[in-house]
Amino acid sequence: MLRPPVEPMLAQAVESVPGSAVLGELAFEQKFDGYRALLFTPTGAGGRLLVQTRRGALIQDRLPDLVAAAGQLPQGLVLDGELVAWDTEACRLSFEGLQRRTAARGRTARGLAASLPVFFIAFDVLQQDGIELLRHPYRQRRLRLEALFTAHRLSKPWTLCPMTTDLIKAQHWLESWTEISGIEGIVVKAMNQPYRPGYRGWHKLKHRDTTEAIIGAVTGTLPRPQLLVLGRHDPDGHLHTIGRTAPLRPEAARLVGGNLTVAGPGHPWTGLRFASAWGSRDVLEVTLVEPELVAEISADTAVDHGGVYRHPARFKRLRLDVTVEEVPRFGASPSPAAG
Repeated sequence: MLRPPVEPMLAQAVESVPGSAVLGELAFEQKFDGYRALLFTPTGAGGRLLVQTRRGALIQDRLPDLVAAAGQLPQGLVLDGELVAWDTEACRLSFEGLQRRTAARGRTARGLAASLPVFFIAFDVLQQDGIELLRHPYRQRRLRLEALFTAHRLSKPWTLCPMTTDLIKAQHWLESWTEISGIEGIVVKAMNQPYRPGYRGWHKLKHRDTTEAIIGAVTGTLPRPQLLVLGRHDPDGHLHTIGRTAPLRPEAARLVGGNLTVAGPGHPWTGLRFASAWGSRDVLEVTLVEPELVAEISADTAVDHGGVYRHPARFKRLRLDVTVEEVPRFGASPSPAAG
């Protein structure tokens, strides 16, 4: 019988749908921008619902609305899925709201449940009636999951993750549904695949926007920068950081380095510290440069308020034909790169 902590099966990022000749028949699920979680219902009287994060922490005390709805679920059940939060005022999924929910406890957690209710989007069942299902193929586990929702008439906060075996429909999800806040791509799974904890046996494709940003700092050396720290002006002309790129390829580094100018006095980021990754406490060692060069980047749709990217962007090219005034403003919705 499964008990926490259970290591979840993982997905590796890919640029295109893997061939069915290798994986066999494929299933496509919508990928939500939330927190991965495993859910354990009690196996006997007096037990309680347990909610485990990807890293093994138990956080059910921070989710009283989820715990209150546990009576809808049968005992001896383990579900894999995604936690998301709904901002009732903005009428949209909110990653920032989810962060607040999973950090709050006690009276604060109960107070936030009204304005930021949490939903559990289930995409796999690992145990049912106390019987472990890890060795069963995904096809069978998905049928069990769908039957579970039907038989118990599960309703919010329990949600069944949309799935299709139709590639055309999956491509439509990737191209159109990712414009909806909180949906960032698709996950591809083999129908005959068992559940392997800790193994990156699934594939994820994220929708990416091509847009522009201002280069305000670099790591590495000025002639050979390793990555770029990016920014955008707000309507008042202040330059805000919006993220960084992944490491540059050698030819891109040479091109960018040949056009950079080290910053003079009064750079707007003087004295700032830059995290090495979103949410990290590690700090980058950067060289400030004159914020006069525009980079065309490819970035996924996971952004915080104001347009700060949570994942590294990919540098595509310098836009020497575009001025910093033409770059989208900080806080504006991502827009396609100019001609």
